[in-house]
Amino acid sequence: MSILALIISIIALIFAYKAYQLSGGTAEELKTKIDDLGISTENLRKKSADAVNRFEKILRGEKKEEDTCEEAEIIEPQEEAGETDKD
Repeated sequence: MSILALIISIIALIFAYKAYQLSGGTAEELKTKIDDLGISTENLRKKSADAVNRFEKILRGEKKEEDTCEEAEIIEPQEEAGETDKD
């Protein structure tokens, strides 16, 4: 029974490829589309890993290094302008 399913799926694959060729598609276009799909899935995998990493830091309560840099940038211009709290 599984051999019959394999034969039917191979025949369906051949028909699909022939229909793609008749509609104007070539094997080279198909190869480039497959390569582009691989590149986009790699980018998606990297972005997902970065998002999970940030979420893990938030859950564990670790401070971001970026926050401390932003605070330092905000404080420095005020000191340069002479706007300090001297009451």
